[in-house]
Amino acid sequence: MTEHGQKPKRKKIQVNILIRMVLSLIIAIAINDLLILFFSKVGNEMEWKWLLNFLPYLVTPMYMAIFIITFLVLTRRIVKDLIHLERGLQIISEGDLNYRVSVDRQDELGRVAFNINRMTERLQRQIVKERETEKSKMDMITGISHDLRTPLTSIIGYIELLRTDSFQDKEEYTRFVQNTYNKAIHLKKLLDDLFEYTRLTSFDIHLDIKRIDLFQLLDQLLFEFEPIAQEKGITFVKEIGNAPIVTLIDSEKIARAMDNLLMNALKYSVKPGTVRVLMRSDHQQIKIEVENKGNPLTQEQENKLFERFYKVDHSRSSEGIQTGAGLGLSIARNIIELHGGTLTLNHINNIFKFTLTLPSEGSLANRKESGVVNNHDI
Repeated sequence: MTEHGQKPKRKKIQVNILIRMVLSLIIAIAINDLLILFFSKVGNEMEWKWLLNFLPYLVTPMYMAIFIITFLVLTRRIVKDLIHLERGLQIISEGDLNYRVSVDRQDELGRVAFNINRMTERLQRQIVKERETEKSKMDMITGISHDLRTPLTSIIGYIELLRTDSFQDKEEYTRFVQNTYNKAIHLKKLLDDLFEYTRLTSFDIHLDIKRIDLFQLLDQLLFEFEPIAQEKGITFVKEIGNAPIVTLIDSEKIARAMDNLLMNALKYSVKPGTVRVLMRSDHQQIKIEVENKGNPLTQEQENKLFERFYKVDHSRSSEGIQTGAGLGLSIARNIIELHGGTLTLNHINNIFKFTLTLPSEGSLANRKESGVVNNHDI
């Protein structure tokens, strides 16, 4: 039986045993009759009266012995498969989850072997998943500790300088205070990201769904990012049209997701450079693309880009934009998936294209009616 084979067809093992029993009966009768004829002939030819007299007492024992031997021979494969099942269960119970029971049958024994293998595979996947979850928890603790410790250490350092009057003049005092404030804001942003991610991954998350003009929301976000982009030598190329695109979304969370995407593009764009933002819609979905040119990523880095607390090499970080906790893209994807959409990355020739899709108003309205989101006046 193969590891990933299809479930065996139903076939009763009782039928197999019954067939072998009938065959044993027929064979025993045939052999017994032949032996009786042989002994009778020998007794008559040799005039062995004692053999002829003793022959009636041999019929039943001889028949039973032939039947038992024949039945054991015909059922030896079933017994062998049962022993194989028992040994397989013993091996698996001792912790070897890579072992698979190779019993190729189409009856109850085959289904038992199939279910044992399927159970072992599921147990193995569950153990791997639990190990990954445990590793993820440890990575989370390590990531949080590292990301929070850095700005906190700086804050403590600046406060110590201020506490001991270790500044030369008013200008240096003002710079220490400003740096302390900046580090505190950075620390708050890290905590906000962590809190937001925790909320988004909880089971009782609800969306505040309302009719929102997505064009106006995106246009406002791009307007707010313009000063930051200009300061970093980045130009926004907007292809979002000029017509309203009204849909059912949680505007605060969608704004957070798009904010994270735009900030990611500004951080990792080649400077000077451009960030292209495109928005299109039809009756099925709304598509938003954020495209920029950046430094190349390995396949492993690309695969991990949406993982929580994952950050690419710091050499790709943009000066003047503080490094986050590595939750931005993970938060964005969670928000989009909560709305029934998708967030994907296409990376070709150092061009990074994040594609965000959201269902149309009708699609999200169906989700609302099914109770996935909160009820609000639409």
